[in-house]
Amino acid sequence: MKVSGLTTPALVLDVNILNSNISAMNRILEDSTLKLRPHYKSHKCAALAKMQIKNGAIGMTCAKLSEAEDLCDIGVEDILIANQIVDPAKIHKLADLANNCRLTVCVDNIDNITALSVAAKSCGSIIHCLVEYDIGMQRCGVLTKEDVLALAKHILNCDNLEFDGLQAYAGHISHIEDMNIRKQMTAENYNKLRELISYLTENGVPVKTVSGGSTGTSEIKAAEGLYNELQAGSYLFMDATYRSLSLPFKNSLFILTTVVSQREGLTVVDAGVKTCGTDQGMPVLYKGSAGEIVASEEHFQIHHYTENTNVGDKMLIVPAHCCSTINLYDKIYLIDGDQVIDRIPITAKGIGR
Repeated sequence: MKVSGLTTPALVLDVNILNSNISAMNRILEDSTLKLRPHYKSHKCAALAKMQIKNGAIGMTCAKLSEAEDLCDIGVEDILIANQIVDPAKIHKLADLANNCRLTVCVDNIDNITALSVAAKSCGSIIHCLVEYDIGMQRCGVLTKEDVLALAKHILNCDNLEFDGLQAYAGHISHIEDMNIRKQMTAENYNKLRELISYLTENGVPVKTVSGGSTGTSEIKAAEGLYNELQAGSYLFMDATYRSLSLPFKNSLFILTTVVSQREGLTVVDAGVKTCGTDQGMPVLYKGSAGEIVASEEHFQIHHYTENTNVGDKMLIVPAHCCSTINLYDKIYLIDGDQVIDRIPITAKGIGR
């Protein structure tokens, strides 16, 4: 089938660029101690998770318990939930799931750690734990080395829990365009983490795992040598937000749209905020340029588009944020040139629990 024959809007993935992005990440990591644990939230797709593991990923990162269940269901054996699971019903499910895979969860609260221990003991499972250290994201995690130590020691004293190390995710650095500023801020975090790890070691708590990082800091993390797990996800697809960072990855994920209306200075396509994540801004055009793109529910209004188009023509747009866009679809069309070669389901689409 020709790509032009697809009903729009449709999510399409260029397999040649996808494979090139996988190779580019492997080159970044090949001479480092950093291992890839890619983030499932970026694609929520079982087929792509299997592809990543086949190409060297040590396991998968995910954001939700339900995503971990989806990964375990397809045979992924090593899963990190890079988040806190605190609801009692979810904690029981987590403990039960840990009987079927090596499951790690992030913690930042002593009572939560105790609840995890009770549930794991009841289920006869082992839950691995990373203490989350707030490295500047101002989201989850604790702020002081004393708090980290207290949580780590509590894990070590709990039945059916294993203390593996730290999560320190600096997502606020990931999209900074200036590489020198990204390097400077990462170096400052490196010093904080190094001091924390030394403090824990001196107090009898060895740190096996330091997990975090992103597509935007992958090269820096590989060079610095402190982290040993990289949670990058967007490198597979890239998006308009990452496009300006001069990373060694290219856009492979697009929304195929149809021009539905046109007049002088205005081109309108049949995709809008219901089919393209706009939480990080407007999409960009894969070809040509525009003076302004305005969004509504079902349309993008493209002002002063530089390419010649007619009503009925197909256009590719690059979403500003691949992760939130993926969650709006139930399938991805794999394309090679102008041919559709496969269709894969987004198996964890819409899962937010």
